[in-house]
Amino acid sequence: MKAHQVRGMTVDQLDDELIKLKKEQFNLRFQAASGQLENTARVRQIRRDLARIKTIARQKPAAETKVEVKTKAAAKVKPKKPKAKG
Repeated sequence: MKAHQVRGMTVDQLDDELIKLKKEQFNLRFQAASGQLENTARVRQIRRDLARIKTIARQKPAAETKVEVKTKAAAKVKPKKPKAKG
C-alpha cells in the first residue's frame, strides 16, 4: 500500500484497514510458527503498512480524528511561577 493511497482514506477507513492488517499479521505469525508460511516477505510488508497507517493517522488534524494524546510527562509538568524582582 502506497502512502498516497493511505492519505486519501478517511479516519474510519484507516481504522478498518488497521484492524484488517492486524488480523492478517496475527495469522501470519501462526503460519510462521507452524512452518506453513509460504510468502515470508508478506510479514515485513504488513509490518510496514501498519506503521505507515499509524503514522498518517497521527498526522491527520486533531479535529478530524478527535483523539487527544496525553503523556505522563506532560501531565506532571507544572507551570513555573515568575520570580519576583526585588
